[in-house]
Amino acid sequence: MNDAFNSKHFTLEQINKTIFAAIAKEGSGAVANAGFVDLGDKVIIFDTFNTQQASEDLRLIAEKITNQTVTWVVNSHWHGDHIRGNQTFKNSVIISSQITHSKIRDMHPSRFSKQKNDIQGLKDYIQSLKDQLNQTNDIKIQYQINSLSELKDSLPTLELVLPNQTFNNEITLQGTKRCAKLFTLGGGHSFCDAMLYIPDEKVIFMGDLLFVNCHPTFFEESDPVKWSKILKKVERLEIDVAVPGHGPPGTKEDISKIINYISELTSIAEKSNPNENIEIPEIFKDWSSPEFYQQNIKRLRVLSNL
Repeated sequence: MNDAFNSKHFTLEQINKTIFAAIAKEGSGAVANAGFVDLGDKVIIFDTFNTQQASEDLRLIAEKITNQTVTWVVNSHWHGDHIRGNQTFKNSVIISSQITHSKIRDMHPSRFSKQKNDIQGLKDYIQSLKDQLNQTNDIKIQYQINSLSELKDSLPTLELVLPNQTFNNEITLQGTKRCAKLFTLGGGHSFCDAMLYIPDEKVIFMGDLLFVNCHPTFFEESDPVKWSKILKKVERLEIDVAVPGHGPPGTKEDISKIINYISELTSIAEKSNPNENIEIPEIFKDWSSPEFYQQNIKRLRVLSNL
């Protein structure tokens, strides 16, 4: 199946016969993970990537594999790398929590117009990165150039498409062969984070509540205490595969690792000096995106009023 389809934006991973994870390639137009589920007579897309180029690939492969048009599209939370591809699915029902809908509606119009009005500024920034790359040959800079170039290409035709159906706590999406539960336990990573659980298959799509083998991102709106509580509740579900917002598909053990990460970093933030540059603990040394580690410590200090 994977041999027959290749996107420059993501790697398609078959979780089982009916569930596929679209794992973002570094330096692509995807940025975050997405995926799709075949319920029998209905198809769900989970998240829509950072660009319409990436989401177009996702729609094409989902419809090719399932031999159906996409019925439902889920936006797990309001961050751009999970919703900017919504325009690819204008003919589907796009679902989010009520809070996520409000945030997309309130936060993105100004962001979109600002970016569309400053394409030249983005081009100049990409050029400055290319100049840096010539000096350093750093693969990370190359990835950044590639990803920003995809963003630049998306802007002229980018449209903000809002979810057209909302829910508060949970809804069941029913197909002829299986059902999926779309639910939120509130906000942890963002103001409100939704997950898609397919109980018969013991698979859950977790959005940015889960990062696998990479440092999670804490934002001003993040609430690590609530985040940890949400993950502890999710741990009680029967789960064989957990698809994260970033990183490869994981298991319940990876959920425990993020609970541990939040606990460890909170402890370090409380005990350390604000001016100290703290080494990454051994258990997280091999995780990607290490640049977020110091930022996360700083954010935890602010949240703890330290």
